[in-house]
Amino acid sequence: MVHHPIDPLDSPICLGRQPILDREQHIIAYELLFRGSCTNNAAVVTDNFTATAQVVVRAFAEFGLAGVLGDCLGYLNVDEQFLSSDLVELLPCDRVVLEVLETVEITPTVLTRMGELKAMGFRLALDDFTQCADQYLPALALVDIVKLDLPLLTLDQLTDTVRQLRHWPIKLLAEKIDDRSQFEHCAQLGFDLFQGYFFAKPTILHGRRVDPSRAGVLRLMNLALGELNTSALEHEFKHSPNLTYKLLRLVNSVALGVPTKIHSLSHALVILGQRQLQRWLQLLLFTQGADGVVGQPLLTLAAGRGKLMELMMAHLAPQQREQADQAFMVGVLSLLDALFGAPLPELLAELNLADPVRVALLTHQGTLGRLLNIILRAEQNQFDELIAELAELPPLSLYNSIRHNYRRSVGPMN
Repeated sequence: MVHHPIDPLDSPICLGRQPILDREQHIIAYELLFRGSCTNNAAVVTDNFTATAQVVVRAFAEFGLAGVLGDCLGYLNVDEQFLSSDLVELLPCDRVVLEVLETVEITPTVLTRMGELKAMGFRLALDDFTQCADQYLPALALVDIVKLDLPLLTLDQLTDTVRQLRHWPIKLLAEKIDDRSQFEHCAQLGFDLFQGYFFAKPTILHGRRVDPSRAGVLRLMNLALGELNTSALEHEFKHSPNLTYKLLRLVNSVALGVPTKIHSLSHALVILGQRQLQRWLQLLLFTQGADGVVGQPLLTLAAGRGKLMELMMAHLAPQQREQADQAFMVGVLSLLDALFGAPLPELLAELNLADPVRVALLTHQGTLGRLLNIILRAEQNQFDELIAELAELPPLSLYNSIRHNYRRSVGPMN
């Protein structure tokens, strides 16, 4: 496979992560943190809602949940706006803890929403808790975890607050533990969970992304908000290979426990569902910068490969729409390593792809793999090898037909 250089317009992405440990000092969760810079481990947050949206997109759609959390839970900081929005329902309730920021006023509206999320199966936590004031008492009946910020409390205040919190069936988390004596003291007080520099400072995960254009997201939003038309949505996604990849990773993240493999883009849309797709696209809008640049070389090439493979498979198996869909997927995903700057096996590990698709991408075997080889030979002007590949598939033996289809999809061949 030819490796194309990373487009200079690719932008780095980063995500902060700090472990949360149990009494045996086993990591059982990570707090996911917004980081605006891959070189600065300090959080500079001017808008809590946007910061949480960025964290969700990076963790669930760009890095992938398996790579960020493994088998652990993820703690997400949420303000009142995010807590109240439909976007929170995009998250898999069995994998996240919603950490209600200390800036959220516990109003009747907030309490109602917390009750709704609790009924949906979400776990809730109160962040930076310092005292059992009257306004917090109704919330304590709903939350699962209370985080106490040690620097904000004297030893007497900490002891008294822990004693009062024992009236509720909640877990206590001590945060900002800086040394062993603090850990041992909190363990003696009966804390269940622990977080702080004594165990580990936040680390920054690094990655690359190619931002989808805002115009493309808006077009998808308009389609998703109307009467569900999977064919129209699929057609629009085919113009944005990076969005297609993010969609597949998202489906894998939110559909945990679904014993099925993704066979096509339309299959992924069905699994995700219209409401979840709407929320995901809304979330992407909050993380978008300026419009993407039209015609980025790798994106154009990926879309062209997908279209050509779809055309060839449709010629081989005219009545097998699913096979044509798989062929398109192979073509689009064949440039993931160049597009995202990571090994292809590592990227494909995030996707629950059907076996023929995975085999074609990793080993170039099977009918799909042979079609991919035909495209690669044509791109590299390896005409003798191309003729040999075509000889294995008699219905495609007319090279002029391939040239014609290739010109339709990406333009003239060199």
